[in-house]
Amino acid sequence: MKNIKYIALFFGLTAVIGCNEPEDVLKGTNIEPIIDMTPELTSGSADFSKYVAIGASFTAGFADGALFKATQINSFPNILSQKFEMLGGGTFTQPLMNDNTGGLLFNGSRAPNGAFGPRLYFNGSGPAVLPGDPTTEATTVVSGPFNNVGVPGAKSFHLGINGYGSLNPYFGRMASTPTTSMIADAVKQSPTFFTLSEIGGNDVLAYATSGGSGKDQKGNFDPSTYGTNDITDPNVFAASFSASVDALVANGAKGVVTNVPYIASLPHFTTVPYNPIPLNAGTASQLNAGYAQYNGGIQYALSQGDIDATEAAARTINFKASATNTMVLVDEDLTDLSKYSLPNYRQSTVNDLFVLPLSSFIPQGYGTQIPLDDKWALTPQEQLAIKNATDAYNVTIAAVASAKGLALVDFKGILTQASTTGIPSGNFTLTAALVTGGLVSLDGVHLTSRGYAVLANKMMQAIDATYGTNFEASGNFVSAGNYPTNYPSTLK
Repeated sequence: MKNIKYIALFFGLTAVIGCNEPEDVLKGTNIEPIIDMTPELTSGSADFSKYVAIGASFTAGFADGALFKATQINSFPNILSQKFEMLGGGTFTQPLMNDNTGGLLFNGSRAPNGAFGPRLYFNGSGPAVLPGDPTTEATTVVSGPFNNVGVPGAKSFHLGINGYGSLNPYFGRMASTPTTSMIADAVKQSPTFFTLSEIGGNDVLAYATSGGSGKDQKGNFDPSTYGTNDITDPNVFAASFSASVDALVANGAKGVVTNVPYIASLPHFTTVPYNPIPLNAGTASQLNAGYAQYNGGIQYALSQGDIDATEAAARTINFKASATNTMVLVDEDLTDLSKYSLPNYRQSTVNDLFVLPLSSFIPQGYGTQIPLDDKWALTPQEQLAIKNATDAYNVTIAAVASAKGLALVDFKGILTQASTTGIPSGNFTLTAALVTGGLVSLDGVHLTSRGYAVLANKMMQAIDATYGTNFEASGNFVSAGNYPTNYPSTLK
């Protein structure tokens, strides 16, 4: 159905006043009817009457290092549900937090080491932890069922674990029963449409954010033996992802899945440069004196044939008067020279990545007097392990999506574009730059509310292409510029 709008040039006000019918107005005037060709919104072959979102932190609306009410309201599933409601979609429920401080309490107390703490805010110079304590009690179970089964921290093989709420407090506070699983809680709602998003991200992310301090479990098919920071074996991922999709589509539901982005597209790993140390001549000389004995040991190992000249050069520590000195780090992939009591030191290169929290420790001497432990850096070998796993996960996701007729969103491509050319969005060009880019939140990993709006549009675009809906053609994309990129410290 087309809407016809008339635009008239009224030359005589008295002629208009005397008219009672629209036709009277049109007579004798110079009018061109303008036809609005925008079609009505249609559902195509999709049924949106019962929408369930399942996934990890992105699905939950996690941002700025925490889960809090404002970003849950602006989560991409909630944005999508408002559009689906126009096509018969029902109420969309979420396990909302109690506040906009973010974080969890455990029997009234804060978790140790800052875990589950308040959100970050921009203090004028960079991200800072919001003062105050959370008010959301992890042990208080909220009443569901919930259409948004997004659980921060969930890995692929966690989705089907019965009793997962005892392992993850975010799911514990929303689980329908103590013995249920994420997939079971999603399936029991009999969804007609679902989103299964960012599954696989946490299977490599914990390894990445820990600086590769976990283990690549490729070849180990028993996830019960994995450590928290380990990389999931691609076969374990494939079995878990396929089982989750099979459960969701068993009753004919349609849906959208996303692939996994590269961690090198995220500012958590690209903000700290490899050469951030400014030194004057005196300080550089003092540091070189401190590493003189180590350098001598490297030359001795070279003379004994334990290492070659290339490795000896890479392991030799040398600072200079410059604004851009590299950092000393521990690289476990170097030749073991412990028989000479020599640690595995080398200086950073452009091929290394560093986790965002390191930025606050560099002024304390980290990278100079204090060599960087494994947890601060991702070496090229560690990055390759992450990339190989990510690529394998994405092959599975694409194959399953194709076999089941699901829409596929190229989340990897979205973040790659954001980290290179930027994403045009209305009057903005969103990038992956920390603080200023607009797409990625202050924790350097999760999206801003504006970023989640962009993701919602990308999902609607994929739904259009797969199921014949017309969200884009009917003008029903959301305006990302209407969503915030950060939240003030005053929002509690």
